[in-house]
Amino acid sequence: MALPRPLLLNVMTSSSAPVPYPTLAAPAHSALEALFGERLRTDTDTLGSWGRDWTRSFTVAPSAVVFPESTEEVVELVQTARTHRFALVPSGGRTGLSGGAVAPAGEVVVSFDRMHRILDLDVPGQLMRCEAGVITQTIQEHASEHGLYYPVDFASAGSSQIGGNVATNAGGIKVIRYGMTRDWVAGLQVVTGRGEVLDLGRGLVKDNTGYDLRQLFIGSEGTLGLITEVTLRLTRAPAAQQVLVLGLPAFPVVMEVLNAFRSRLEVSAFEFFDHKALAKVLSRTGLPRPFEANPESVPFYALVEVETAVDADAPLGVFEHCVEQGWVVDGVLSQSEEQARKLWRLREDISETISHWTPYKNDLAVRVADVPAFLAEVDAFAAQRYPDLEVVWFGHIGDGNLHLNILKPEAMPQHEFYDRCHAASKAIFETVRRYGGSVSAEHGVGLLKKDYLGYSRSDPEIAYLRAIRSTFDPDGILNPGKLV
Repeated sequence: MALPRPLLLNVMTSSSAPVPYPTLAAPAHSALEALFGERLRTDTDTLGSWGRDWTRSFTVAPSAVVFPESTEEVVELVQTARTHRFALVPSGGRTGLSGGAVAPAGEVVVSFDRMHRILDLDVPGQLMRCEAGVITQTIQEHASEHGLYYPVDFASAGSSQIGGNVATNAGGIKVIRYGMTRDWVAGLQVVTGRGEVLDLGRGLVKDNTGYDLRQLFIGSEGTLGLITEVTLRLTRAPAAQQVLVLGLPAFPVVMEVLNAFRSRLEVSAFEFFDHKALAKVLSRTGLPRPFEANPESVPFYALVEVETAVDADAPLGVFEHCVEQGWVVDGVLSQSEEQARKLWRLREDISETISHWTPYKNDLAVRVADVPAFLAEVDAFAAQRYPDLEVVWFGHIGDGNLHLNILKPEAMPQHEFYDRCHAASKAIFETVRRYGGSVSAEHGVGLLKKDYLGYSRSDPEIAYLRAIRSTFDPDGILNPGKLV
């Protein structure tokens, strides 16, 4: 259902504004001011910062930002939006890469920064209940202080918020062992587009009373409701871990290496990156090269994290086996937590490092067994289509998730760069469809992938998605223009 025409688009023309931000119509502004007081912000700095995520290819034009402090205020906000016909864009840590938190057309941004309390920790039941604005790393640290572990982890854990993690079903570096955010959500409190509060799951292990609506909201990108509370499952802290970085002579052997480690050890992470990604990280961070093998003989690298409590000698034994088979050229095995952290930085610092080149990113997934053939096919296409552009690969091999990054040359205008990349996306997504894969493995759909959803979902599926959306948000006020 289309969003009714809002009453908010009186465009600012002040020469001091970096962009012509829209303004709310007077009745809507007055209603929000009465509800939020000083927690309603319309200054250009706040609009510019809270109206975007990590993507930089979309217009940012919110009309206001509000900072609720309770579920009750979120309910009043939704009711006000329905009455005054303006749209809402939920905003967490704004670390998304699909434009899902971008406000491009006069929407009111809903920041959960002030809803940042951990509400309850049930140690025997291994559950934590918290508000949507709690930082992911805060959850990890609070669990650790009580001998528990929240395993969903990624490079942006220090700034992302749990509500956004749930709304995008965040994955990260531990999926091979622990799964996605979806696997750790025991309960949700959400405010629908009707202004109704739903308590879903409630932390129960068993509840066979019909449809599990909680699962609909996980990965819904704020299009069905605004998440205000999350109840998370926790687990025991992992035993001693070691990290290896291995140099591979060719990409297809990565599957042999993965199988070798999984056959003898509990693998917590299995990541990969190419020599270009490593070179970028080394040049901009000053980190040392992991080993002395000739870089020209090592086009790809694997990072493996394994649990060593049962057999401390097993990682070295598997490494030696892989070298004997010709699958690994050289490698390094961490001997301390500090060394393990530095080895992890070789992988985790890639996104931040290549951001200097304004990369055009594709977040793709296929079945694990199809990864080598798929990468070879897409890499050959990229080399043919972008002979003058630098292409960097990295990703989560253990769960079939590849990140294709095309780097913008310094001298190329941004609009020309994005136009060229967009033009090639359809051919890449056709390849994804042939492999039965996904055009968005973990970053969501947002604005960036909305037009390409049909490469991963059938027409009947998309029709059901639209019908579900209109049921929970009949006025179309929640994150309009995103997902479907």
